[in-house]
Amino acid sequence: MRAQSIQDALDHPRLVPSLILGISLSALAVAFASQVWGGIQPCVLCIYQRYAFGVAMTFGLLGLVLGGNPAARRALVILGGLAFLGGAAIAAFHVGVEQHWWRGTAECHAPAFDPNISIEDLRKQLLGTKFVACDQIPWSLFGISIAGYNLLLSLGLALACLWAAARMNGRRLA
Repeated sequence: MRAQSIQDALDHPRLVPSLILGISLSALAVAFASQVWGGIQPCVLCIYQRYAFGVAMTFGLLGLVLGGNPAARRALVILGGLAFLGGAAIAAFHVGVEQHWWRGTAECHAPAFDPNISIEDLRKQLLGTKFVACDQIPWSLFGISIAGYNLLLSLGLALACLWAAARMNGRRLA
């Protein structure tokens, strides 16, 4: 594709916000499908990574609504890129927890139980507690976990958004 064609595409008021919205929706759809149909239960860090896509999706939607204002659209694309960057940071932390490079958050570990409670109370507490450990890898492909793929995707999306914002409206990085 010629440089002018790329520039024309980036200056289209709805293209980049639509891509942010569509990719975020797709990523969330895959996450929910893997949970519902694939049986892969998310840990707390997986849930946090989904929030980043929700935030980016919101900026993409706002970019569609405010697409006629180039400055607002550019700012929302930058914010979308920062949301993806935040998601990449959470995913990187999650990969570190999975690889046992560091410990996860307090919610990543099994809850503590009072050793002085009765067996019946302990049974009720265990049955009433849903817990998925953050350091367990429920699925991987080529040695890369879901969090690892999310890290790569989110980082790529962040860089793409920031690159697009830098080139929007005829502006280019020096």
